[in-house]
Amino acid sequence: MGRPATAAIAVACGAVAACLYLGIVLGSSGALILVYMTQLPLFVAGLWLGAGAAAIAGGSGVLVLLVANDLLGAAIFAALNAGPVTLLVRQALLARRRSDGSLAWYPPGLLAAWLTGLALTGIAAAVLVTADALAGPGSGSGSASTSSSGSSPRETPSIEVPSARSADATIQPEIGIDGPVHPSPLGSVASRGIEMLHGVDMEVTVELGRTRMTVRDLLALSPGAVLELDRAAGSPADLLVNGRLIARGEVVVVDEDFGLRVTEILDDTAVV
Repeated sequence: MGRPATAAIAVACGAVAACLYLGIVLGSSGALILVYMTQLPLFVAGLWLGAGAAAIAGGSGVLVLLVANDLLGAAIFAALNAGPVTLLVRQALLARRRSDGSLAWYPPGLLAAWLTGLALTGIAAAVLVTADALAGPGSGSGSASTSSSGSSPRETPSIEVPSARSADATIQPEIGIDGPVHPSPLGSVASRGIEMLHGVDMEVTVELGRTRMTVRDLLALSPGAVLELDRAAGSPADLLVNGRLIARGEVVVVDEDFGLRVTEILDDTAVV
C-alpha cells in the first residue's frame, strides 16, 4: 500500500475517532458508550499501518476537534486518546531478531506496565486538577485577605464610633477625612428590621416526586418514556425555598401555566 493511501486511511480513522469524541462533548445519546470507542479507530490505524499512521490519525482527530469544537476539547483528546494510543502502538510493534532468526516482540508485561503508568498518570492529573478547583476559591480569598492586611496605606482614618446613647451625635474624624461626616441614624436602621430583606430573591421550587434509576435505565430513556415517582397520584406537591421544605399544595393550571395552590404551611418541627 502506497503512502497516499496509508495517509488517507489514517486521516479517515482520526476523523471517525473525533466524531465519536464529539458525541461526548455535544452530549448526544449514548455518549457514555462512545467514550469507550473513541480510541478504537486510532488503534485500527496504528496496528494495521504502523505507529506513523496512528500519529497521523491522532493529529487529524485533533484538527477536526479544533474546527468543530474548541482548543480545550482538542487538547483533552490529544492527551487522553491520540498520545497514549500512538505510544502504545509504537511499543507493541517493536521487535528484534533472536540468534535463531525468529522475531521477539515487545514483552506483554512491559506493555501492561506502560498501560498502568498511563492510567496512573491520568488519575494523578485528574486529582490535581480537582484539588486545585476545590481549593481555588478558599485560597484566593486567603491571599486577598493577606494582601489586604499586609498593605500599609499612607493614611488610615481613625473614627470614634458613637455609643448607643449618643447615636445621633456627629462622627468626628481625627485624620484622613476632609469635611464633616453626617450623622449615622442607627436607630432608624434597627427600626426597619426585617423590611431590609424584602427585596432579596429566593429560589422557590415545586417538587412533584423523586425516583432512583440505574445508569442502564438512564441510558435507555427515550422520548415517550414514563418515569414512576415515589408519590401516589393526587398527593400534594412540595414547595421548597432554597432547598428547604416549607409548604405543600396541589398543582393547578393558571392561564395555560402550571401553578401551586398552597394547602399546608409546615412549622419548624415538621420541616425535614
